[in-house]
Amino acid sequence: MPAKILTTLLALLVLTPAAPADARSSIRVGIADQSPRMFESPFFQQLNIRRTRYFVPADVMQDKAERLKARSFVQAARRAKVSTLLHISTADLRSKRGRLVSTSTYRRNVGRIVAYFRKLGVRDFGAWNEVNHKTQETWNRVGHAASYFKSMYRTVKRRCRSCAVVGLDILDQAGADRYIRSFYARLSRTWRKRLTVVGIHNYSDVNRSRSRGTKKIIDTVRRYNKRTKFWFTETGALASFGRSFPYSERRQASRIRNMFTYASRYKRLRVQRVYSYNFFGIENGTGCDRNCRFDAGLVDPDGTPRPVFTVFKQKLGSYSR
Repeated sequence: MPAKILTTLLALLVLTPAAPADARSSIRVGIADQSPRMFESPFFQQLNIRRTRYFVPADVMQDKAERLKARSFVQAARRAKVSTLLHISTADLRSKRGRLVSTSTYRRNVGRIVAYFRKLGVRDFGAWNEVNHKTQETWNRVGHAASYFKSMYRTVKRRCRSCAVVGLDILDQAGADRYIRSFYARLSRTWRKRLTVVGIHNYSDVNRSRSRGTKKIIDTVRRYNKRTKFWFTETGALASFGRSFPYSERRQASRIRNMFTYASRYKRLRVQRVYSYNFFGIENGTGCDRNCRFDAGLVDPDGTPRPVFTVFKQKLGSYSR
C-alpha cells in the first residue's frame, strides 16, 4: 500500500465513532461506481456500505465485453456482501446520438438480462437510466420510456415478486415535471400503482445548494401515487464538471452535506435510499479549469481519500446502509 494512502487511512481511523445504530436514519446510503476495484479499497471497506449501483447498455447481452465487465462487478459486490441495483442505459452517451431501442427489442433484451443477473443475485433493476437527459434516447421518446418500465416490471416480477423495479429515473433539470406528467399520462391506474419506485438524479440541487428540483420531482410524482418511494439513484458532490464547476475539493467537501440534508428533508415524503456516485475520481486537480470532466469521486484515481471522503464518512454515521 502506498505510504500516502497508509498515512491517510491511519488518520481516518481515529475519527469520531459513528452514531449508535438506534440513532440512525432509516434512509439507506450506498455508493455507486463502474469499477469492481472499489470493493478492494480499504476506505470503501471501512464505510460498511451494503448497496451499490451499476449501469449496463441495453444490448449488454449481445456485447460480451460489457457483459463480462458487469458480471465481474456484480460478483465482486456479492463477495463484499453488497447488493447491486442494475440499471439499463444507452450504449452511446453522445448527446442525442444514441439509437432508439424498439420496444420489442427492449422486451427481448430485458428477458435475457434479468434471467442472467438474477442468477448472480441481483434483486433491484432499473428500467432506463436518466430518461430525460439528452445522452439517453428516451429524452424525447416518453412513450418508449413508459413501455420499457412495463416490460421490465413484468419480467422482474415473473421471476421475483419481492424484487424492486425503478420504473422511472429522472434528472432534476428544467422540464423534469413535464416529462413526468407525460410519462404518467401513458400509464393506466393499475400501472401507476405498480410504479412504486422512482429514481432521482439531483446533481443540480446538491451542487447548487438548492432543493427545488428534487421537491418538484417528488411533488409531481405524488400527484399520481402518494405511496411511491424515492431513491436518489445517482447523486453526489462534484469535484469538477466543465465550466460550471472547475476543480475544487473544498467546494466538493462542502456540497456533499446537501446530499444528506435533502434526503433527510424529504424522508417524510418516502425518500428511502441514496446512491452516491462515484467512488473513484478521474481528475488530478491541476489546471483542468473549463476542460474539467465529470468527477464526483470520493477518492483520487489512485485511491487516496479526498476531503469529501472525511465529510461523507462523518455524515454516514447517522444513516443506515
